[in-house]
Amino acid sequence: MKRCAMLGLVLVVGLLLVSPAIADKAADVEALVGAGAAMVKAKGVEATLKAIGDPKGPFIKGDLYLFAGPLDKVTLSAHPYKADTTVGKDLSKFKDLKGDALFVKFRELANGPGKGWSEYWWPKPGEKKPSKKRTYIMRVPGQNLWIGGGYYE
Repeated sequence: MKRCAMLGLVLVVGLLLVSPAIADKAADVEALVGAGAAMVKAKGVEATLKAIGDPKGPFIKGDLYLFAGPLDKVTLSAHPYKADTTVGKDLSKFKDLKGDALFVKFRELANGPGKGWSEYWWPKPGEKKPSKKRTYIMRVPGQNLWIGGGYYE
């Protein structure tokens, strides 16, 4: 009985330590996406997409980074690490290793509620093996554009 109680206590303490870190990452992602949308308003779509697509640009914060796509197509307009394989290409049939059509979901979030979270599997920058990722998508008001960013779990 003591062993079960100790195991339960360890589990609860572990969750309390991990939960704030995840909440912080989620808040950081939402703030970064908001900064991208603010840049669109301040400097325009073209300058923002260039900044988002720059792997050394202002929208890279550790393992957090932004990417963007249009509302009317299932493609990407900017990505700092996968530009050669994603930007401008039809991604409507692209699925992660679990079979989720992630780019279709991004567009649906942007065109539906206008913002929200999605989960899927994607390789971390510099890696080939996919990891679980949570991504926040937000439609940029008045533009044919959504911006997304996420964190790896």
